[in-house]
Amino acid sequence: MKNERQELLLQIVSEEIIETQEQLLEALEKRGVRSTQATISRDIKQLHLVKEPSGQGTYRYAVSAQKNHLNFADRLRTIFRQSVLSVDYAQNIVVLKTMPGLAQGAASALDGMENVGVVGSLAGDDTVLLVMRNEHGAAALCAEVKEQLR
Repeated sequence: MKNERQELLLQIVSEEIIETQEQLLEALEKRGVRSTQATISRDIKQLHLVKEPSGQGTYRYAVSAQKNHLNFADRLRTIFRQSVLSVDYAQNIVVLKTMPGLAQGAASALDGMENVGVVGSLAGDDTVLLVMRNEHGAAALCAEVKEQLR
């Protein structure tokens, strides 16, 4: 039911100018789907709907241009959490140990996080090597990775 409702919401906002959640509820009811404002609010967040200008000072719901980017980033974070086994650093070098074959996915996830302290990354089969700008950045990244792994 949830997937059907969300697909219908995407169809509605692509076909109609919808300015409020109440209008979304009405549009759903016209199509035979009953819902609540709280459910619609959650759907809006999960679908990454945003309000964009529709002209004459009004706004409408639309699918975020960044939706695919956000979903991809979420998937990379999930891969990262599930593949990294340990992390440690020495001076300005951070070393991540991963499950075999998953180092490149973990490195890609880190690259996607756009940490300005990372100078570069190199991934093998089960190890990622990160060169940081300084030792402080290496320690901070190491602590951040350990926090994400909890």
